[in-house]
Amino acid sequence: MPRPMRRIPPARAMIVAPQPEAVEAGAAVLAAGGNAMDATLACAFTQGVVDPMMCGLGGLGVMTVHDPRSRAQIVFDGLSPCPAAAHEAMWAHLFERECTDGYGFVLKGAPNEVGRASVTVPSILRTFAEAHGAFGRLPWRDLFAGAIACAREGWMVRPHVHMMMTADERAYGRVNIADKLAHTPDAARLYLRADGTPKRPGERVVNEDLAATLETIARDGADAFYTGEIARRIAADMAAHGGLVTAADLAAVQARRVAPLRVPYRGRTLVLPPPPAGGIFVGEVLRILEHFDLPGMGHNSPAMIAVLAEALKRAGLDKDRHVGDPDFVDIPLDRLLSDAYAADCAACIKAGERASLARAGAEPKGTTTISCVDRDGMVVSVTHTLGMPSGVVPPGLGFMLNGAMNWYDPRPGRATSIAPGKRRFSSMSPLIVMEGEEPVATLGAPGGAWIGVALAQVLVNLLDFGMGIQEAVLAPRISATSETLDLSLRIPRAAEAALRADGYRVKRVPATYAFAGVHGIAMWDGLLEGAADPQRDGYAAGIA
Repeated sequence: MPRPMRRIPPARAMIVAPQPEAVEAGAAVLAAGGNAMDATLACAFTQGVVDPMMCGLGGLGVMTVHDPRSRAQIVFDGLSPCPAAAHEAMWAHLFERECTDGYGFVLKGAPNEVGRASVTVPSILRTFAEAHGAFGRLPWRDLFAGAIACAREGWMVRPHVHMMMTADERAYGRVNIADKLAHTPDAARLYLRADGTPKRPGERVVNEDLAATLETIARDGADAFYTGEIARRIAADMAAHGGLVTAADLAAVQARRVAPLRVPYRGRTLVLPPPPAGGIFVGEVLRILEHFDLPGMGHNSPAMIAVLAEALKRAGLDKDRHVGDPDFVDIPLDRLLSDAYAADCAACIKAGERASLARAGAEPKGTTTISCVDRDGMVVSVTHTLGMPSGVVPPGLGFMLNGAMNWYDPRPGRATSIAPGKRRFSSMSPLIVMEGEEPVATLGAPGGAWIGVALAQVLVNLLDFGMGIQEAVLAPRISATSETLDLSLRIPRAAEAALRADGYRVKRVPATYAFAGVHGIAMWDGLLEGAADPQRDGYAAGIA
């Protein structure tokens, strides 16, 4: 029989994200005449309501934009700084060990991940306001309807939200999120049941305080958060409970526009956010892999997995040694992304040399992402996060503050040691793939230390193996962020046996889909195709 005819008109605009309510909010803005920036921000504000352990007004993030008018690409860096009161040796005496994948540190008493002292200066809202001022079409106030409705009418706890709230973090030396939710009365009231356990899938969260906060920001702009009544309430709560963030810290937050990294790969250009964001890791991995015939090895064959693992480990070592806030650390970007360095790394791999990525003791995976393309060809990709939720919901405001001080090395004299105003390296890497002057794909992912690992593999699937974007996202992945090579459940057991026989330490992860939740949109030949990772709950919505 002939194939049935397509009945859905092709999309002229598209948005994809891990939360269905957030996708709905962004799609509604696109349908109302908003552009990709408007839709992305509407989606992001709603994410802060319905995924409150992952992101929100109290967080940080990175955005990459392609502007079709100027044909330029811009990165908005909203990575949060240490408060001015922080200093390098403040927690050195509490250090116990490094988390196993090199992101986060275990301190006695956990002051760096729970409570007011764990909070870095929230920067994402200032960044969103700056990006909207540069590229938005609709009025700022029109971007909040979906988020306010979800907060006021309530939203249903989804399995992934429940998983985040109940995850056992003790194996990493961290405080369980369920315990953090009991840290402040407002967090407990919102997210815990009467018996003190987290709300279960299907139960509802109504957040009138957050609805009111969002209404204030919609009406008065980001200044309400940084210099207005919201700022005063945050600063007062911090001062009353030993927090580091002050009114002066909030008032000093500025959005940063920075030039992206441009990394060649297989005749295309990857547009990546520069340090302290994670584009350098993705770029270095791909530069090394360009020296190998991956399709000739066979997709996810033992030979390909070994090459991929060695590229990931080398990029991870360079990240650990060299990459931090460029305002504080000289980063050898030109060398790390050079033809010569990539060739040297590839030669070592071909010679059978294996990198050692030992750890002193898992970047938190509480992150989310959005990718959007509009009818005019604007592309926006943003990844934002709380790092780890601090457990702190300031009284009457309804949103969780980040716990991103967990990301700083408490040991003095290191690239990521604590310093006033210093931004910590983040794996977040919302990216755009260009062919000449035309964008052909955009990707982003939540997933902590696995973000770069997953994005690199999806790019290989797209650009080396010619997969469609959903197929590229669905394909089995591996991870190499320590001495152990992690394999997702769908990597064949024969490949696992071959890697063990070759001397690799291998661990199989009991997840069908694993290692960051990649979401993205492909744009080849003017046809928009979206991809949502099944690890999360979202989808791609097209607007005709």
